[in-house]
Amino acid sequence: MIIQAYRHDAHKLTGQSHAHADETFAGVPVNQSVPHGADADAARMSRPSGAPELTVPNHPSPERLSLLTGESASDLSERDLGRAVRELLTETDPEAMHAAWLTSDVAALFNESLYYPYTSLKYHTLLVAALADNYASGHEFDELRLVVDPPDEIVPHRTIYAGDRFALRIDREAKQCPSARLGDRPWRSWAAVWSQLSDHPVAMDGNRDAMVLDANLRRIRAWSTALQYLEDFQTELM
Repeated sequence: MIIQAYRHDAHKLTGQSHAHADETFAGVPVNQSVPHGADADAARMSRPSGAPELTVPNHPSPERLSLLTGESASDLSERDLGRAVRELLTETDPEAMHAAWLTSDVAALFNESLYYPYTSLKYHTLLVAALADNYASGHEFDELRLVVDPPDEIVPHRTIYAGDRFALRIDREAKQCPSARLGDRPWRSWAAVWSQLSDHPVAMDGNRDAMVLDANLRRIRAWSTALQYLEDFQTELM
């Protein structure tokens, strides 16, 4: 069931460890494993394998650090945060759940791992859902592509980023849209895939901000970090 993908890391939103995570939240099942190994594959796209160590020793926190500012940012009170998390996790319609995560500011406040604070729980979760949906349709990882869509074309569970200028999805079919293969296996390959797109969605036209954004996206390897950086940059600077 695809909705499991959006609730599989609920414990990271509620401050629990994986080992002691509750099985339900506000009456809905949470923290369940995701079918087809989609969670593990999405993790490999943003985090290296092996025993992790704190990369920012003075920040052992679930709050995401912004690659744009170097700081964590949250102006939500504990009450507002709790209400927003509840709304995010208790939606029961799968397409509405996808839309909620795609537009969520709250999910973007958290990293996907304490050891990698620049990663984003929001985009890790969207990657998990996209892989799970593709795998459920019989698609293998090495068949999948990063596809650039118009901003108003949102494909349920497969769109992983939606901005004012374009959307990005993971799918087997590109349908004549600019695209690039993800590769033979899941690994931290964002920069390589972004650089291989057949047509780039960030228009240059001598725009300095666009040039900076594109140059940095060609350097970031972790998928959830890159997607969150893309969101932050477009929101704050463009």
